[in-house]
Amino acid sequence: MWNVLLSFSGLVALIQLLFLPFFPESPPYLLLQKEDKAGCLKAMKQLWGEGNYRTEFDDLMKEKAITKGTKIMNVLEVLRERSVYPQLCTMLLLLLSLQLCGLSATANLQESIIPYVSLGVSISELISIIFCSSIIDRFGRRMLLCGGYLLMALILVLLETSLLLSDQFLWMRYCSVILIFLFIIAYGIGP
Repeated sequence: MWNVLLSFSGLVALIQLLFLPFFPESPPYLLLQKEDKAGCLKAMKQLWGEGNYRTEFDDLMKEKAITKGTKIMNVLEVLRERSVYPQLCTMLLLLLSLQLCGLSATANLQESIIPYVSLGVSISELISIIFCSSIIDRFGRRMLLCGGYLLMALILVLLETSLLLSDQFLWMRYCSVILIFLFIIAYGIGP
């Protein structure tokens, strides 16, 4: 029944799609993009309850004044801007590196266990998202990138070792799976 498990993410997306129209727009979006002051204040009250949000509103007005001369670019304009090519290439490499690395195929497991490994990969990604969002402000992006890459390199060395020993010790295959999960968590926390 792995297909039912896999379709669960589609169910979550459908629930979000159904309920999303009932939520207000982001106050910064309403003020900075749409220039709707009343809508911004209404959204603040909807999201945060009754109260005085004058300080937050004033901060948004200051941000609006600072960014007044800045042109907001769409995706195609960003892709045509040569000054962002290094950042775009870096981001693309980071996104593709996990997708194309073939980690889940390396463990050499029985076919009946693979759905559980897929579930473990999803749980590992969820753990990394939660953990990263809670520590990024404390350590900063640079530290997380460097530490994540170092941790990923160490895990890959251990993974290679476990794969070499998996023919001699069957339990090493399960170590490989655990190392794959740790690799995904390190990737999510770092890069």
